[in-house]
Amino acid sequence: MGRILAVALVSVTVAFTIQGTVFAAGSWQDSYLAKTYVNTDGQKLPYRLLTPAKIEPGKRYPLVLFLHGLGERGTDNVRQLLWGAAEFTKPENRRKYPCFVVAPQCPLTGLWVRGELKDLLAPTFVLSQKPSQPMTLVLELIDKLAARDLPVDKSRIYVTGLSMGGFGTWDLIERRPDFFAAAIPICARGDPTQAAKLKNLPIWVFHGGADPIVPLRHSKEMVAAIRKAGGAPKITIYPGVGHDSWSATYANPEVMAWLFAQKRKK
Repeated sequence: MGRILAVALVSVTVAFTIQGTVFAAGSWQDSYLAKTYVNTDGQKLPYRLLTPAKIEPGKRYPLVLFLHGLGERGTDNVRQLLWGAAEFTKPENRRKYPCFVVAPQCPLTGLWVRGELKDLLAPTFVLSQKPSQPMTLVLELIDKLAARDLPVDKSRIYVTGLSMGGFGTWDLIERRPDFFAAAIPICARGDPTQAAKLKNLPIWVFHGGADPIVPLRHSKEMVAAIRKAGGAPKITIYPGVGHDSWSATYANPEVMAWLFAQKRKK
Protein backbone atom coordinates (compact mmCIF):
# COMPACT_ATOMS: atom_id res chain seq x y z
CA MET A 1 0.00 0.00 0.00
CA GLY A 2 1.51 3.31 -1.04
CA ARG A 3 3.46 1.05 -3.41
CA ILE A 4 4.53 -1.74 -1.09
CA LEU A 5 7.90 -2.17 -2.70
CA ALA A 6 11.46 -2.80 -1.64
CA VAL A 7 13.05 0.58 -1.18
CA ALA A 8 16.73 0.97 -1.88
CA LEU A 9 18.08 3.94 0.02
CA VAL A 10 21.35 5.05 -1.51
CA SER A 11 21.89 7.81 1.03
CA VAL A 12 19.27 9.86 2.76
CA THR A 13 21.44 12.94 2.63
CA VAL A 14 22.50 12.44 -0.99
CA ALA A 15 19.89 10.47 -2.94
CA PHE A 16 17.54 7.53 -2.82
CA THR A 17 16.08 5.39 -5.56
CA ILE A 18 12.68 3.76 -5.87
CA GLN A 19 11.56 1.91 -8.98
CA GLY A 20 14.47 3.41 -10.87
CA THR A 21 13.57 6.99 -9.91
CA VAL A 22 16.32 8.92 -8.17
CA PHE A 23 15.38 11.59 -5.64
CA ALA A 24 18.39 13.80 -4.94
CA ALA A 25 18.99 16.24 -2.13
CA GLY A 26 18.91 19.83 -3.32
CA SER A 27 15.82 19.22 -5.44
CA TRP A 28 12.18 20.04 -4.73
CA GLN A 29 12.24 18.11 -1.43
CA ASP A 30 14.23 20.93 0.12
CA SER A 31 11.18 23.17 -0.25
CA TYR A 32 9.74 21.13 2.60
CA LEU A 33 11.39 22.11 5.88
CA ALA A 34 12.39 19.13 8.04
CA LYS A 35 10.86 19.39 11.50
CA THR A 36 9.97 17.21 14.49
CA TYR A 37 6.97 17.60 16.76
CA VAL A 38 7.56 16.62 20.39
CA ASN A 39 4.59 16.54 22.76
CA THR A 40 4.57 17.01 26.53
CA ASP A 41 5.17 13.27 27.04
CA GLY A 42 8.28 13.35 24.87
CA GLN A 43 6.65 11.47 21.99
CA LYS A 44 8.05 12.48 18.62
CA LEU A 45 6.60 12.83 15.13
CA PRO A 46 8.86 13.79 12.22
CA TYR A 47 7.20 15.95 9.60
CA ARG A 48 7.91 18.17 6.64
CA LEU A 49 6.45 21.64 6.21
CA LEU A 50 5.96 23.53 2.96
CA THR A 51 5.20 27.21 3.43
CA PRO A 52 3.90 29.81 0.98
CA ALA A 53 6.72 31.21 -1.13
CA LYS A 54 5.98 34.60 0.45
CA ILE A 55 4.03 35.10 3.66
CA GLU A 56 2.37 38.49 3.70
CA PRO A 57 1.84 40.21 7.06
CA GLY A 58 -1.71 39.91 8.31
CA LYS A 59 -2.71 37.30 5.72
CA ARG A 60 -3.84 33.76 6.55
CA TYR A 61 -3.32 30.74 4.32
CA PRO A 62 -4.87 27.32 3.73
CA LEU A 63 -3.27 24.27 5.34
CA VAL A 64 -3.13 20.86 3.66
CA LEU A 65 -2.47 17.77 5.75
CA PHE A 66 -0.81 15.17 3.51
CA LEU A 67 -0.79 11.54 4.69
CA HIS A 68 1.56 9.05 3.03
CA GLY A 69 1.07 5.34 2.39
CA LEU A 70 2.32 2.21 4.12
CA GLY A 71 5.54 1.94 2.14
CA GLU A 72 6.71 5.37 3.24
CA ARG A 73 6.72 4.74 6.99
CA GLY A 74 9.98 5.25 8.88
CA THR A 75 12.05 7.82 10.72
CA ASP A 76 14.14 9.36 7.92
CA ASN A 77 11.68 12.27 7.49
CA VAL A 78 12.14 12.00 3.72
CA ARG A 79 10.29 9.01 2.37
CA GLN A 80 6.83 10.45 3.05
CA LEU A 81 7.43 12.93 0.22
CA LEU A 82 7.79 10.27 -2.49
CA TRP A 83 4.32 10.27 -3.99
CA GLY A 84 2.23 13.37 -4.57
CA ALA A 85 4.04 15.89 -2.40
CA ALA A 86 6.05 17.25 -5.34
CA GLU A 87 2.90 18.62 -6.99
CA PHE A 88 2.48 21.22 -4.26
CA THR A 89 5.99 22.58 -4.94
CA LYS A 90 5.50 23.23 -8.64
CA PRO A 91 5.92 26.96 -9.36
CA GLU A 92 2.47 27.30 -10.91
CA ASN A 93 0.76 25.66 -7.95
CA ARG A 94 2.74 27.68 -5.42
CA ARG A 95 1.78 30.85 -7.29
CA LYS A 96 -1.92 29.99 -7.67
CA TYR A 97 -2.41 28.24 -4.32
CA PRO A 98 -0.08 29.63 -1.64
CA CYS A 99 -0.53 27.35 1.36
CA PHE A 100 1.06 25.35 4.13
CA VAL A 101 1.47 21.62 3.50
CA VAL A 102 2.17 19.39 6.50
CA ALA A 103 3.50 15.91 5.70
CA PRO A 104 4.06 13.83 8.86
CA GLN A 105 5.82 10.45 8.78
CA CYS A 106 4.28 7.44 10.49
CA PRO A 107 6.75 5.18 12.36
CA LEU A 108 7.61 1.85 10.78
CA THR A 109 5.64 -0.11 13.37
CA GLY A 110 2.60 2.19 13.36
CA LEU A 111 -0.45 2.93 11.23
CA TRP A 112 -2.53 6.04 10.64
CA VAL A 113 -5.54 4.02 11.83
CA ARG A 114 -5.86 2.05 15.04
CA GLY A 115 -5.39 -1.72 14.85
CA GLU A 116 -3.17 -4.12 12.94
CA LEU A 117 -2.36 -4.25 9.26
CA LYS A 118 -4.78 -7.12 8.70
CA ASP A 119 -7.62 -4.98 10.05
CA LEU A 120 -7.39 -2.60 7.07
CA LEU A 121 -8.89 -5.20 4.73
CA ALA A 122 -11.00 -7.15 7.23
CA PRO A 123 -14.60 -7.99 6.23
CA THR A 124 -15.85 -5.08 8.31
CA PHE A 125 -14.06 -1.82 9.05
CA VAL A 126 -15.18 0.23 12.04
CA LEU A 127 -13.90 3.54 13.35
CA SER A 128 -12.01 2.89 16.58
CA GLN A 129 -13.00 4.70 19.75
CA LYS A 130 -9.61 6.40 19.90
CA PRO A 131 -7.16 7.31 17.13
CA SER A 132 -3.91 5.43 16.73
CA GLN A 133 -0.87 6.75 18.55
CA PRO A 134 0.68 8.25 15.36
CA MET A 135 -2.65 9.86 14.45
CA THR A 136 -2.97 11.26 17.97
CA LEU A 137 0.34 13.04 17.40
CA VAL A 138 -0.87 14.29 14.01
CA LEU A 139 -3.96 15.80 15.61
CA GLU A 140 -1.88 17.47 18.30
CA LEU A 141 0.49 18.83 15.67
CA ILE A 142 -2.25 20.23 13.44
CA ASP A 143 -4.01 21.86 16.37
CA LYS A 144 -0.76 23.46 17.47
CA LEU A 145 0.19 24.73 14.01
CA ALA A 146 -3.27 26.08 13.20
CA ALA A 147 -3.88 27.68 16.57
CA ARG A 148 -0.51 29.16 17.46
CA ASP A 149 2.44 28.58 15.17
CA LEU A 150 1.27 29.49 11.66
CA PRO A 151 -1.04 32.10 10.07
CA VAL A 152 -3.61 29.48 9.04
CA ASP A 153 -7.05 30.19 7.62
CA LYS A 154 -9.05 27.84 9.84
CA SER A 155 -11.90 27.75 7.34
CA ARG A 156 -9.55 26.21 4.76
CA ILE A 157 -7.87 23.22 6.41
CA TYR A 158 -7.78 20.22 4.06
CA VAL A 159 -6.73 16.59 4.36
CA THR A 160 -5.67 14.12 1.71
CA GLY A 161 -3.87 10.81 1.71
CA LEU A 162 -3.02 7.81 -0.42
CA SER A 163 -3.52 4.16 0.45
CA MET A 164 -2.82 3.92 4.21
CA GLY A 165 -2.96 7.72 4.14
CA GLY A 166 -6.38 7.45 2.51
CA PHE A 167 -7.50 5.29 5.42
CA GLY A 168 -6.13 8.00 7.69
CA THR A 169 -8.04 10.65 5.74
CA TRP A 170 -11.34 8.84 6.29
CA ASP A 171 -10.40 8.29 9.94
CA LEU A 172 -9.76 11.99 10.53
CA ILE A 173 -12.89 13.34 8.86
CA GLU A 174 -15.03 10.78 10.68
CA ARG A 175 -13.55 12.02 13.97
CA ARG A 176 -13.62 15.71 13.06
CA PRO A 177 -16.23 16.28 10.35
CA ASP A 178 -16.55 19.98 11.24
CA PHE A 179 -12.82 20.70 11.36
CA PHE A 180 -11.83 20.16 7.73
CA ALA A 181 -13.02 22.14 4.72
CA ALA A 182 -12.53 19.26 2.25
CA ALA A 183 -11.00 15.81 1.94
CA ILE A 184 -9.43 13.73 -0.84
CA PRO A 185 -9.08 10.06 0.18
CA ILE A 186 -7.32 7.92 -2.42
CA CYS A 187 -7.59 4.11 -2.77
CA ALA A 188 -8.80 3.48 0.78
CA ARG A 189 -11.88 2.76 2.88
CA GLY A 190 -13.72 4.27 5.82
CA ASP A 191 -16.51 3.27 8.17
CA PRO A 192 -19.90 3.46 6.39
CA THR A 193 -21.69 3.75 9.73
CA GLN A 194 -20.14 7.21 10.09
CA ALA A 195 -21.53 8.45 6.76
CA ALA A 196 -24.14 10.79 8.23
CA LYS A 197 -21.36 12.85 9.83
CA LEU A 198 -19.86 13.49 6.40
CA LYS A 199 -22.90 14.57 4.41
CA ASN A 200 -21.98 18.26 4.53
CA LEU A 201 -18.25 17.85 3.88
CA PRO A 202 -16.88 18.25 0.33
CA ILE A 203 -15.18 14.94 -0.48
CA TRP A 204 -13.60 13.75 -3.71
CA VAL A 205 -12.75 10.04 -3.73
CA PHE A 206 -10.30 8.40 -6.14
CA HIS A 207 -9.67 4.72 -6.84
CA GLY A 208 -8.17 2.49 -9.50
CA GLY A 209 -10.71 0.24 -11.17
CA ALA A 210 -8.31 -2.72 -11.07
CA ASP A 211 -6.77 -2.10 -7.63
CA PRO A 212 -5.46 -5.48 -6.41
CA ILE A 213 -4.63 -4.27 -2.89
CA VAL A 214 -7.56 -2.16 -1.73
CA PRO A 215 -10.64 -3.25 -3.71
CA LEU A 216 -12.64 -0.53 -5.46
CA ARG A 217 -15.81 -1.62 -3.67
CA HIS A 218 -14.57 -0.01 -0.46
CA SER A 219 -14.58 3.49 -1.98
CA LYS A 220 -17.90 2.83 -3.68
CA GLU A 221 -19.39 1.68 -0.39
CA MET A 222 -18.37 4.89 1.39
CA VAL A 223 -19.65 7.11 -1.41
CA ALA A 224 -22.97 5.26 -1.53
CA ALA A 225 -23.40 5.51 2.25
CA ILE A 226 -22.72 9.26 2.28
CA ARG A 227 -25.10 9.86 -0.62
CA LYS A 228 -27.78 7.84 1.14
CA ALA A 229 -27.27 10.10 4.17
CA GLY A 230 -27.90 13.15 2.00
CA GLY A 231 -24.34 14.07 1.00
CA ALA A 232 -22.89 14.61 -2.45
CA PRO A 233 -19.31 13.23 -2.54
CA LYS A 234 -17.53 13.03 -5.87
CA ILE A 235 -15.83 9.84 -7.03
CA THR A 236 -13.38 9.25 -9.87
CA ILE A 237 -12.55 5.72 -10.94
CA TYR A 238 -9.59 5.05 -13.22
CA PRO A 239 -10.53 2.08 -15.46
CA GLY A 240 -7.81 -0.58 -15.60
CA VAL A 241 -5.58 1.23 -13.09
CA GLY A 242 -4.13 -0.71 -10.16
CA HIS A 243 -3.19 0.58 -6.75
CA ASP A 244 -1.41 3.72 -7.95
CA SER A 245 -4.38 6.00 -8.42
CA TRP A 246 -2.60 8.87 -6.68
CA SER A 247 -0.10 9.85 -9.39
CA ALA A 248 -2.83 10.89 -11.82
CA THR A 249 -4.88 12.45 -9.05
CA TYR A 250 -2.29 14.82 -7.63
CA ALA A 251 -1.02 15.73 -11.11
CA ASN A 252 -4.51 16.78 -12.21
CA PRO A 253 -4.86 20.59 -12.10
CA GLU A 254 -8.62 20.23 -11.68
CA VAL A 255 -8.04 18.45 -8.38
CA MET A 256 -5.91 21.27 -7.04
CA ALA A 257 -8.43 23.87 -8.21
CA TRP A 258 -11.31 21.98 -6.57
CA LEU A 259 -9.46 21.50 -3.28
CA PHE A 260 -8.46 25.11 -2.78
CA ALA A 261 -11.91 26.37 -3.79
CA GLN A 262 -13.47 24.69 -0.76
CA LYS A 263 -14.14 26.70 2.36
CA ARG A 264 -15.72 25.48 5.58
CA LYS A 265 -19.02 27.15 6.33
CA LYS A 266 -19.48 28.64 9.77
